Amino acid sequence: MLLQNIALSFWAIITMNIIISNKLDTPIYEQIKEQIKSCIIKGEMGEGEMLPSIRSLAADLKVSVITTMRAYNDLEEEGYVASMQGKGCFVLPKNKEHIKEQKLKEIEKHLMDAINAAGAIGLAEKELKNILEILLKE
Repeated sequence: MLLQNIALSFWAIITMNIIISNKLDTPIYEQIKEQIKSCIIKGEMGEGEMLPSIRSLAADLKVSVITTMRAYNDLEEEGYVASMQGKGCFVLPKNKEHIKEQKLKEIEKHLMDAINAAGAIGLAEKELKNILEILLKE
């Protein structure tokens, strides 16, 4: 089924609006990967759609081919895209459980950052919970 979808949309190459910044601490390949992943999760890129070639994306973003290759490899390892030798890189069907697990890991990381920041200023656990409750109500 995936191969049929890929064949049908082979010429429908996705145009993406990726914005990278050298001022961020986040590596460029990670910025590219996260923005493509976000497009997939939001449904802006559908199953079987072809991503731009590694070379063309690198040229468009004015970054190295190695940088875009790293982003695509990471997306493939995380189960968002599949590469087909000589054909390109295509969006895989959404695995809702996988996406949920990725988001849970992201939430846990942000919560650990908040816990560490609270600990650095001596904020009590009760105060941190109060902040979270207030934010949840908003």
